[in-house]
Parts: sequence; C-alpha cells; structure tokens
Amino acid sequence: MSVSIVTGSAGLVGAEATRDHLGQGLHVVGIDNDMRARFFGPEASTGAQRDRLIRDFPEYEHLDLDIRDAEAVDRAFARFGSAIVQVVHTAAQPSHDWAASEPFTDFQVNANGTLHLLEATRRHCPEATFIFTSTNKVYGDTPNRLPLVERATRWEVYPAHAFAAEGIDETMSVDRTLHSLFGASKLAADVLAQEYARYFGLRTGIFRCGCLTGPGHAGARLHGFLSWMMKCAVAGRPYEVYGYKGKQVRDNLHSRDLVQAFAAFHQRPRPGEVYNLGGGRFSHSSLLEAAALCGELAGRPLDLRIREEPRTGDHIWWVSDTRKFRAHYPEWSPEWDVPAILRDLHAAETAG
Repeated sequence: MSVSIVTGSAGLVGAEATRDHLGQGLHVVGIDNDMRARFFGPEASTGAQRDRLIRDFPEYEHLDLDIRDAEAVDRAFARFGSAIVQVVHTAAQPSHDWAASEPFTDFQVNANGTLHLLEATRRHCPEATFIFTSTNKVYGDTPNRLPLVERATRWEVYPAHAFAAEGIDETMSVDRTLHSLFGASKLAADVLAQEYARYFGLRTGIFRCGCLTGPGHAGARLHGFLSWMMKCAVAGRPYEVYGYKGKQVRDNLHSRDLVQAFAAFHQRPRPGEVYNLGGGRFSHSSLLEAAALCGELAGRPLDLRIREEPRTGDHIWWVSDTRKFRAHYPEWSPEWDVPAILRDLHAAETAG
C-alpha cells in the first residue's frame, strides 16, 4: 500500500491533509507530539484532534515523534522506504512572538526538523513529493516598505503600485529585512527545501502561506488570529490588536483550499518551485473588518482592544499574489472567502 507521511498531523493543515489522503486510500503515518500545547498552553493542544483521527480512521497510524530527533525520524522513514509516495511537512513552531522566548527551540523545530525530514526522504523515498509549508514571514518586514494609503477600516497599497491589483508575488526580496527569529528559522527551512530539489533532485514544493485557518484550528493568543478572534467573540472575551490601528490587512486561506493545492502539486510536481499562497484578493480583510464580521455572527460587538505598539516585524499589509501557482495548476482556485471562513469557524465554535 502507498504511504503518506504527514508531520503536524493533528494540527490545522496536517489533519486536513491526513483526512484527504485517507480518502484517497493511502496509509497515512502521522507525526505529531503536540508541541503546540507547550508553545501556547492547553487550550491550543492538538490532542483532541489526534484522538479523533485515531478513533475514526483505523488505517491511520500515529507516531508521537519529535522531528528534532534525527534518528527517530530516520527509523520511521526506513520502515516504509519506497512505499512512501508523499511527505507533507506542516509541523512547526509557528509564532514569531514565541520564537523570541526560546530561539534554540524555534530553530531546532523549524530548521533542523525540516533538514531531518528532507534527509530521510532523500535516503529512503527519493521519488516521493515533499511539500513544505513555509510562510510569508520569510520576506521579513519588507512588505512594510510598500507605499500604503490609510482608509477608514484598512491600509491599502497605493493603487499605481505593481502589487496593488493582485498582491505580493515571489519576486519580493527575502534579504536585508527584519525577519523575526521565526521568519529566520522558516527561511532556513525554505531554502533547504529548495536546495534539496536543485542539488539532490527531490520533488519539493515550497508554499509561502499567508494566514491559514479553518474549524480545526486550535487558535491561541499568539497564533491563529482568525480562530482566536472568533473564540473571543463567542465567549465574550476581549481581543487584543497590536499596532497599526487594527487596520493591518491579512489574506486568509481555508485549510481545505490549501490541501487541494498540495494535491495538485503532488499530481504534477515542479521540483524546487516556490509559491506565495493565500486567499489573495479573493479572501482578505483587515483586523477591524474581521472583528466586525465576528461580532455580527456572535450577536454582540467584539471587545476589541488596540495597543499602540506593533509586534516586531509584523506585516501592515499582506495579500498573496497566487497567479504563479494558478498558472501552473489552473484547476485550483480557493473556494472559501473571509465571510464563509468565519461562518465555518462560528459553526464549529458554537457546536454542541
């Protein structure tokens, strides 16, 4: 039987990929040791999602394995060898705020862990596709140098700029910028994934994602803003915004849309390609606009508290230009815009 290995298999994107691959008849080996609970506390634990996968899918095999352990990773890949047809790597330390508190842990998970997985793939299943979930934070705060215009509820790029119509494309430099330690560790992993394609011929695909979300997201104060915002709206808790008057703009991509992009790449891999992938102009909003929608769905205004000091290296405006990916894979297009995503999050949060 063909095998799929999914890291971070109990997380937002990992669980979505796991269910998708199980539906294709693959034997899925999930790697997840619930470090998210350590990063962000018990409310952010992926344990419940892990337990559901184990309970609902007898063909799912879970490994409570730390990707920082190179020998353990190698043993897991050696068990299945060339039967592994794809590796979807979503495990990460995902917060640039948290990274500053433990730089060694952040780098060991994001950079070293990715290296261990790439090397295990090269040794045991070099024909497999290797999908790496990177981040727009590899561009550091370079997006903040764009000419921005302040509107009533958002910042926007000056209309005559090349990025105004479709968003930021892959030509933006990753150099000479404030990355945050998280951005630096993810950039190291990003470049490694590219290099393993160019140097060793691995079928790697690098997806530099904007904000990812969906009902499986264990949103926390330091990560998963849209999920956390909906949790706060439903519970009547305050939601804190850091800087930029709450007018900073994010694109948002539903985890199901992202996993369908992964599937398209797996069918026709382009080794070493880098893609900016997010909701684009189809699915984006400012924090103020998202807060208003959350309040409408919750039936009361969200208690929004705006601090003057922004997060270090945070983006004022990010919208992904997805034209490169859509040109390579024209069968893909996102289905979930921000209102639809929020309705999905609200339904999950209020389900009995």
